[in-house]
Amino acid sequence: MKIAVLIKEVPDTGADRLLNLETGLADRAASEAVLDEIGERTLEVALKYADGTPGTEITVLTMGPDSAQATLRKALAMGAASAVHISDEQLLGADLLLTADTLAAALRRGNYDLVLTGNMSTDGAAGVLPAMLAELLDLPAATGLSEVRISPEAVEGSREFDGVRAQIKVPLPAIASITESLPDARFPNFKGIMAAKKKPIEALGLADLGIDPLPADTARTIMLSVAKKPPREAGTVITDDGEAGNALADFLVKNNLA
Repeated sequence: MKIAVLIKEVPDTGADRLLNLETGLADRAASEAVLDEIGERTLEVALKYADGTPGTEITVLTMGPDSAQATLRKALAMGAASAVHISDEQLLGADLLLTADTLAAALRRGNYDLVLTGNMSTDGAAGVLPAMLAELLDLPAATGLSEVRISPEAVEGSREFDGVRAQIKVPLPAIASITESLPDARFPNFKGIMAAKKKPIEALGLADLGIDPLPADTARTIMLSVAKKPPREAGTVITDDGEAGNALADFLVKNNLA
């Protein structure tokens, strides 16, 4: 089975994340770049399947700047067999439409049986890319899974929402996205780190994929304005002078919390 795992380089989730107020883009120089944790968990799903299924071939795929090579090398050290790196200056600040078009074009080249991805990245957090890719690739999608089971014929699992658990099963080839309910990823060992240096990373640009970043018949989204998040205001203090209950009730009603 050929499995593609989508990963992403993101600003360190443990540090403050800032926007460049001139461009509206994430200020990636403000913190260390790391492999998104949801991407690590997604790769772990594929690796666990490969552990018990000889012949499984796992490719990690990312779209990002040159610095994303470090992210790919970490994924290769964890156990992926190969990597695909899409990098192009015209992708700077790419919206979801251009991102989906680009990733879909790269996935078509690989003829994968299963595409695994996180439900959303920690920097963009849009949560729609898995469904967009399924539409572009004309594949069934099992999204938002908190449990995953892979077989040679299908991918299935559980999706939880509003206190309800649904069982999802789709035939391969397919796309599946996972949530942070899945277990933490394994750590790369020394042998894996050394082996990763010899594993192939295919570099692709938009021309290689036949993608026009500004086609005449497709609307792209643009940033109209951006502003710094306002400082947090002081909270409301209610002193119990015998009327605290009424004051609290009034506060809840005033703020539509009751």
